[in-house]
Amino acid sequence: MTARALRQPFILRLTSATFLAFWCIVAAFPIFWITVMSFKSPVDAFSSNALNVIFGPETLQSGSGLSLFDIAMGIIVLFFTARISTKLLPQMVKSYSPVGRVWIGWILGVLALALSFLVVFFGILPWVLDLLNPILGPFGRDVVGLTVEHYKTVWIERGFINNFQNSLLVTAGVVSISLTVGTLAGYGLARSGSSLAFWILIIALAFRALPHSVLVAGYLPVFINSAEILSPILGENAPTLYGKPWATIAVLVAINQPFTIWMLRSFFQNIPAELDEAARVDGCSHFQAFRRVIMPVMWPGVITTGLFSFLLAYNDYLVTSLLLDAQNQTMVPAIAGMFNRETTTTDQVVAVAAAVSITAPLFFLVMLFQRQIVSGLTAGAVKG
Repeated sequence: MTARALRQPFILRLTSATFLAFWCIVAAFPIFWITVMSFKSPVDAFSSNALNVIFGPETLQSGSGLSLFDIAMGIIVLFFTARISTKLLPQMVKSYSPVGRVWIGWILGVLALALSFLVVFFGILPWVLDLLNPILGPFGRDVVGLTVEHYKTVWIERGFINNFQNSLLVTAGVVSISLTVGTLAGYGLARSGSSLAFWILIIALAFRALPHSVLVAGYLPVFINSAEILSPILGENAPTLYGKPWATIAVLVAINQPFTIWMLRSFFQNIPAELDEAARVDGCSHFQAFRRVIMPVMWPGVITTGLFSFLLAYNDYLVTSLLLDAQNQTMVPAIAGMFNRETTTTDQVVAVAAAVSITAPLFFLVMLFQRQIVSGLTAGAVKG
């Protein structure tokens, strides 16, 4: 029970709740609206009548729609997926992961959950609904227009899956390298008593604060002329760095690494040094103490930092658009190109469907790691 003296007045609670609800509506409305638009025909998607956009009468007349039973079953599947990802999956990862290899359990668990959701939601559920809707009477009759043709167009006909694969490659590379270097460097700086390392990190953060356009302007000429620059060393086989995903990964890591090291250093500083000393007394080397004792405690901080690194690489536009060629382009620059060159309403809805597609992994990750993120962001608030 909250002490009477600490209770907020009713007016203050009502004002806070109203403001929070209003902010949530304002923040979520654009995502909701473009998601609805992406499943409608162009006539409904750009209709001046909001009800036509939501219910899609033209889309429904074309034979594409959802019944009340379809909507209810879809909500049920999404609800149980959310429950499994937030309740059951963390428990299973903790119980069945190899000792000291929790990250393996998380990778396998996330892949299994994602694959199961895709199979159930896009494979089994439509087949079951097609069998049951004809015998349900009014509940099985389509009431809301919906079509997935725009998603088929953008992913299959436009080859957006290649941009998705490029984004996965760049993102995985940035997160893996940033966390590997960041955890080692952050641990070393946190346990170092030297002030020189602190000031070096301050200078690195100053460079991190520079606009990306300034940094890319320095990399771009070197990347374009890399074959000529490296030819005296590597001969005729000197590679061209421009347009290569691994070269872009190196640039994004260089931009993000000071922030990653600084953030992980703060997390490591909140872990008592007595844990290291106890591990050393038990016969562990410095690296064994780091791997077996410190890292299991650090997982919330590592996941939180990894999410920030993921967002940097996943949402980056300037670096990837300038340093990657058309074949290796990631999703964000590809979508920007769609909006810039498409003129018909059909093409614009296809671009909207592509924009909606890139938000799904972000919601999935936040929902999956919400506990670790909250724990990581609040780490060190109370030291004991």
